[in-house]
Amino acid sequence: MSDTDARKPADAGQAAGPPTRGSHAAAKAKAASPRTVRRGRVSMRPETSERLGRHGRTEDEKLLATTRDREAFLDTDTWRVLRIQSEFVEGFEALAGVGRAVAVFGSARTPEDSPQYGKARVVGEELAKAGFAVITGGGPGAMEAANRGAHEAGGLSIGCNIELPHEQHVNPYVDLSVEFHYFFARKTMFVKYADAFVILPGGFGTLDELFEALTLIQTGKIRNFPVVLMGHAYWDGLLAWIRDVQLPAGAVTQADVDLLTVTDDPAEAARIIAAYAEASGITG
Repeated sequence: MSDTDARKPADAGQAAGPPTRGSHAAAKAKAASPRTVRRGRVSMRPETSERLGRHGRTEDEKLLATTRDREAFLDTDTWRVLRIQSEFVEGFEALAGVGRAVAVFGSARTPEDSPQYGKARVVGEELAKAGFAVITGGGPGAMEAANRGAHEAGGLSIGCNIELPHEQHVNPYVDLSVEFHYFFARKTMFVKYADAFVILPGGFGTLDELFEALTLIQTGKIRNFPVVLMGHAYWDGLLAWIRDVQLPAGAVTQADVDLLTVTDDPAEAARIIAAYAEASGITG
């Protein structure tokens, strides 16, 4: 058979054999290439581009086009990506040299004259005495108390503040403040730069930070660092529900439950964290 005959397609009635891996890959490439548009990591069919309102404009055209409604541009997803990137960059640069640190969470609504405020203040003090910087959300209440205790004890007091509709202010005991628009960027700083979490009594935001840390530890996304709950009276009911309901249901394991430690003593919390840091070789 000549080379010409070898290149002829099979007759319509002739049964074709199973496709080889090479022919299958070539067919996929041939089918995809004229019907997809790739932009970096993103590829889509032309009709999908139309549905998303991207009507064939080149990237250069969009870059050089005059933006008449500049205020509207600041609310676009494109601009938000740049803002998100800047928050990560600024946060990483600000906190890179912090050294040993503990993130302390608790209610912004804790009154200054309450026992909980006093205990949070002692938590910050004990952590500072043990050689840890204290990182909080930077706001009032329990966050202020922990920052205050660390600051007054000569430790480094850090606040990762968040923009909120009611304009949460940075408390006056913060030595280093980083402002965030996005919760997820702020949360990354807590997890990345903290060697432990101390959870004071708090509301939904405090629970959010608690369970996010537990989820990341449980799934192996971050190292297994101490998560210390302050106050048996406040937290024992939650732990009882986890043990009595979630554990028998198979939703969690005993190892998951053991990720949590509860104490009423700020000094004990600092000792637990210091022992972990020493065993892990975490230096200042």
